[in-house]
Amino acid sequence: MSAASVDNEYEWRTVGRERPSGLEIVLLKRTYVLPRSQFLYAEGGDDEIRLVFATHDVVVAGTGLSAILTDLAEQRIARLKEPTRADRLDSSGTTRIRELRVEKTGE
Repeated sequence: MSAASVDNEYEWRTVGRERPSGLEIVLLKRTYVLPRSQFLYAEGGDDEIRLVFATHDVVVAGTGLSAILTDLAEQRIARLKEPTRADRLDSSGTTRIRELRVEKTGE
């Protein structure tokens, strides 16, 4: 797997030619691996996107996030990582994940 990042490697990792079989969501205190076969759809805009899986919703807040939607549609994203507090304050770059939440559906 090769890594590419719009801003910083700790936020968003894409893959080369291979298609990831799941999406790894790395929060500060917990990690989720959600199978791509359970991915239903994604929606949103530049400031917030929502990824809907059969059992969980993933909400990403930040700036310039519509580029992530494009990579999701092409099945190129393998990992999203929640930034630390210090990283949230860094305003460089055009695509920036500020907050990442995982919620079980039906709760």
